Amino acid sequence: MRIEFISTGDEVLSGQIVDTNAAWISQHFFDQGRSFTRRHTVADDLESLIDIITETSHRADVVIMNGGLGPTSDDLSADAAAKAMGVPLVRSQVWFDHLVAKYAKSNSALSTSNEKQAWLPQGSEVVDNAVGTACGFSFQFNRARFYFTPGVPSEFKHMVSEQILPDIQQHFTAVSVPTLIKIKTFGISESVLNEQLQALNLPDSITLGFRVDFPMVEIKLLSTNSADLQQARARVVAEIADFILFEGDLSFAEYLQSMMLEKGQTLSLAESCTGGMIASELIAVAGSSGYLDSSHVTYSNESKSRLVNVKQTTLAKHGAVSIEVAAEMAEGAMLNAGVDFGVAVSGIAGPGGGSEEKPVGTVAFALASKTRTYSQLLFIPRWSRQGIRTVALYIALDMLRRALLGLDLAAEFGSVERRDERVQDK
Repeated sequence: MRIEFISTGDEVLSGQIVDTNAAWISQHFFDQGRSFTRRHTVADDLESLIDIITETSHRADVVIMNGGLGPTSDDLSADAAAKAMGVPLVRSQVWFDHLVAKYAKSNSALSTSNEKQAWLPQGSEVVDNAVGTACGFSFQFNRARFYFTPGVPSEFKHMVSEQILPDIQQHFTAVSVPTLIKIKTFGISESVLNEQLQALNLPDSITLGFRVDFPMVEIKLLSTNSADLQQARARVVAEIADFILFEGDLSFAEYLQSMMLEKGQTLSLAESCTGGMIASELIAVAGSSGYLDSSHVTYSNESKSRLVNVKQTTLAKHGAVSIEVAAEMAEGAMLNAGVDFGVAVSGIAGPGGGSEEKPVGTVAFALASKTRTYSQLLFIPRWSRQGIRTVALYIALDMLRRALLGLDLAAEFGSVERRDERVQDK
């Protein structure tokens, strides 16, 4: 089955608006076992719209066209569809009456421009818009069944989920909905993952895919054969176990929150080079106050001493970017807050500030608990300042993950180099 998607609009084509509708519907259809064969983006130009409608009508089984159904002069989709099929626009009495009633409820009259949304290509079927004022419509043209949808995301998503996808399932042969397993990895590149997993010779029923969400790489295993899928998952996990963060659709912060709350653990942070990024990542998830007690951005040496008890003698002897200082930051954050864990990060994110001994990308980490403090000094390859800080964020959170699971905190992260480490039992 061939399904194509057409996005319309000058703003979309020029990049002024990100086409989130196209991404959403592709994923939504994929989850239901149906995939797009082509996606198009077309300007608000009548001839171009007529051309793409005519072209896809001869090739596709289903075409979904998004945008251009509003009341303004640059909303041209209905007119283009009518001209492509050689039929007139006619007023849908059903939708006209709906608009009149809708505007009457707000004590206003239907304007001529808004009435435009009730004029559809002759022979079209109305697709109800339960959210907005622009109805969708559908028709058969040559080989393809067309569905026209408004561009407003909330209206578009509701129409697709509640009406268009069910209509497609009714008109076309049913498909088996595949099961998708997502495995989130960190510290290994997409290319290395691909080489290692391709060498496993997974069953032919398995579709293997990757998605980079820096610095994570998500592995996707898709199949309608549940036995093959579980076998493939077991082989993948065995091959790359050291680099797996977690499985499923959660974010890393959501995953950590679920573990922290389940175990009844609490946390305080002390951040220097990450400047609050770790706290921001965690508090983006509702309910994080159930375990995150506090966070300190101790950017200066003075604040490290004042807020999290780092000794001036430690700073003078070892420097702010050292396992000694990171350990005292983590311990101070934990003890001052009276929590179960303290996590600290102090590093050189650049572009300046490095030295021969401690170049840009040198970052010290520490995790303190009630029984011991582990600290490590790592060198993160010199990407951008933001890249170094983002990788540091994930390493810090991975230390917390490992502590919760009882794993070795000294993880290997591909090109990241460990230059020093220390364990202090209490």
